[in-house]
Amino acid sequence: MDPRSLTPALRALRLCLHLLMAGLLVLAAVRAQTTAGVVAAVLTGAVYAAGSLLPAVRGSQRGAAVWLGALCLSWLVLLWLTPEGLWLAFPLYFLQLHLLPVRWSLPAVALTACAAILSYVRHGAALSPGVFIGPLLGAAVAVATVLGYQALYRESERRRRLIEELISTRAELAAAERHAGTLAERERLAREIHDTLAQGLSSIQLLLRAAERALPEGSPAAGHIDAARRAAQDNLAEARRFVRALTPPDLEHGSLAGALERLCETAGPPAAPDGPRVRFSVSGTPAELPTPYEVALLRIAQSALANTVRHASASRAEITLSFMGGSVTLDVVDDGKGFDPAAPRSVRPSSDGGFGLPAMRSRAESLGGSFTVESAPGQGTAVAVSLPLPAGTTTGT
Repeated sequence: MDPRSLTPALRALRLCLHLLMAGLLVLAAVRAQTTAGVVAAVLTGAVYAAGSLLPAVRGSQRGAAVWLGALCLSWLVLLWLTPEGLWLAFPLYFLQLHLLPVRWSLPAVALTACAAILSYVRHGAALSPGVFIGPLLGAAVAVATVLGYQALYRESERRRRLIEELISTRAELAAAERHAGTLAERERLAREIHDTLAQGLSSIQLLLRAAERALPEGSPAAGHIDAARRAAQDNLAEARRFVRALTPPDLEHGSLAGALERLCETAGPPAAPDGPRVRFSVSGTPAELPTPYEVALLRIAQSALANTVRHASASRAEITLSFMGGSVTLDVVDDGKGFDPAAPRSVRPSSDGGFGLPAMRSRAESLGGSFTVESAPGQGTAVAVSLPLPAGTTTGT
């Protein structure tokens, strides 16, 4: 393991394991009764030290397994020569459990415990329950400690990832709220410019034309009125450019019908495999609508279709945009589970920044239109919006 990846607690445990191994090796060398036993203890210590120094052991699982095999082999030689070598079994348990996969580490720990027990018998120790309980109990403690730590580490990592996801989601939510606020402000400004400045300049232009026609020929005021009319016309064009610049992105590169068609494509398959099949149709002769009308109809369609996708469990939905002389109508119909429109419901914000049905109704009524909802449990839902068009808007604003 790369020492740079260790936490302070793991560094302390690693140091304790080194000290334990060194102390037990010194004890085995001191109490060894033969020169061969001392040499075996030194050889085992050298193999163990190599594992901490060689980069191939720290950076490669295969290298670590080869090193662990050499260490166990040198330990078996030490165990064969002196009974004091059996105390090294305890740190070996931890190394095996740490460096090997579970399917290999548990059998390795069992074999190590068996080797420690057999060393008692070979070196003539009297058989007693302690001969078997000691190595097996040490193995059980090592297994419980390492597996428990690994479980805690996995849980800690899972919590860390969850915290990172929450932080990322919070940042995304804040960005989405800022974006939604920007869009809402753009819509408000576009509506205010259109309803106040643009309409006021248009009225001034009409009044100046009427005054120009009412003036007698050769009147000295005619030139001033004509200049004022042209100034009003230029400022009206500029106000309309501001309105177009503040139009929602869905309406920037096309008509309302195109934006609604794209909305249907993103709400159903294949873009949304779990969503209902959504169809869009246009009835009547399409006409150019004032920007506030397009914004209101698009937002109502988005909110109604979002309700269908989230709550209706519908398999099919249809959006129809109808042009009928002096009015434009939007219908959103689905075959979902429906609801009782008269039942009291809590007012909760929807994802588009509105408040569901109240927000849709408010948008329609702010333009002098009507908003109706027809639904019943098990019979689907139909949302209808009708907006009366101001005079002269059938050919442009």
